[in-house]
Amino acid sequence: MTNNMDFDVLVIGAGPGGYHAAIRAAQLGLKVACVEKEYLGGVCLNVGCIPTKALLHAGDELAASKHASEFGLTFADTKLDIGKLNKWKEGIVTKLTGGVGGLFKANKVTHLVGEASFVDAHTLKVGDKTYRAANFIIATGSEPARLPGLDVDQSSIVDSTGALVVPDPLPARMLCVGGGVIGFEFAHIYNNLGSKVKIIEFLPNVIPGADAGAVAAFRKAMEKQGIEVQTQTKANKAEKQPDGTLKVELEDVKTGEKRSETYDRVLVAVGRRPRSAGLNLEGLGIATERGFITVNSRMQTNVPHIYAIGDVAGNPMLAHKAMKEGLVAAEVIAGEPAEMDPVAIPGVVYTSPELAWVGLTEEEAKAKGYKIKTGQFPFAASGRAMTLQSTEGFVKMITEEGSDLVLGVHIVGPHASDMLGEASLGLEMAATASDIALTIHAHPTLGESVLEAAEAVHKQAIHIVNR
Repeated sequence: MTNNMDFDVLVIGAGPGGYHAAIRAAQLGLKVACVEKEYLGGVCLNVGCIPTKALLHAGDELAASKHASEFGLTFADTKLDIGKLNKWKEGIVTKLTGGVGGLFKANKVTHLVGEASFVDAHTLKVGDKTYRAANFIIATGSEPARLPGLDVDQSSIVDSTGALVVPDPLPARMLCVGGGVIGFEFAHIYNNLGSKVKIIEFLPNVIPGADAGAVAAFRKAMEKQGIEVQTQTKANKAEKQPDGTLKVELEDVKTGEKRSETYDRVLVAVGRRPRSAGLNLEGLGIATERGFITVNSRMQTNVPHIYAIGDVAGNPMLAHKAMKEGLVAAEVIAGEPAEMDPVAIPGVVYTSPELAWVGLTEEEAKAKGYKIKTGQFPFAASGRAMTLQSTEGFVKMITEEGSDLVLGVHIVGPHASDMLGEASLGLEMAATASDIALTIHAHPTLGESVLEAAEAVHKQAIHIVNR
């Protein structure tokens, strides 16, 4: 450790990226501290990934119970206890955040509590104390973006944090402003619990960045469940009425036509913005662009001993991307030959069915000059999917003609996120469709559908007619 330093590494933020960075740095023999002003685990564990997945599971179980009579199970009295649901969700969060604290202790990571700001390039102020470190990793994350005219009060107008507290009674009518991952996941939750939900999206398409064919199938599945979806529509303002409802002015982006609709709750889910203000980055001359901290492939800023990872370091704003960047930054500091150079970063919408993808879409592959071949296998032909009563969707594989290299995999269907691991590994290892087709998959599983999609690339899938 450099002379006159309190720590080798001081991590700012204990979200997924920050705690991964702190623990890996400690594993590599460095003296580490991690400062957090709110809660261990960051947005993901406390008000993001984990609690939303808990609510999604609860909603899916409730929805499944309504269809169980189809295979002989009848539930005489299915009730929703909202108080118990919220308490169960919070219990999962408490257990996981406590687990991060335990991991810090086990790895001898010092946990500092307070808001951080740089005094100089090697000194950080935390509350009324200062600490010196040889290296810093900024992992301050992001926060929900705001819209003018829709003032979030976390009651009737909420962001993703407020939406996690399910109100009692449920909102009869709910509007989700934003047709991205967050908007669809909360729409799915509230729709399954019993609300009438509508999603509006400013752009012509929902879930930007995903394969158009997969998105079309996904949207159809959501609409079939009762979620209304309108694109090229924006919300200008929301006014609270004497009866507590919200009068929302909507506008057709194409025509400019305006209309008013009434809702009980509005979710603002139009993306997230980086949390980089208040750190005194400008005082150190650290380069930023639109609030994002500029970094290289080793996660270094233009001040080499100061690193940035996760949401604050740029898109995509995903926990698993932050985790990997945290490991890279810690390993670089420890002298390891690490670099952030993924072939692709997977994306998932955790609804039912799920939408999951990794690698290039057809449009992206063609734009890059690839001559492509695709293979697609429907879950309607999967025996395992039939036993789960979840046959909507498909696995789609995009390959380069000639080399047979897998360029992208897109899945709409049950447990799509779990199947995506094979596809991600395939891309990283430069696998071909033939490599996947030659791999024996267990039967009966949903994963067989990835094998069948690979076979379909060569018009050799067994359980569909190859046209």
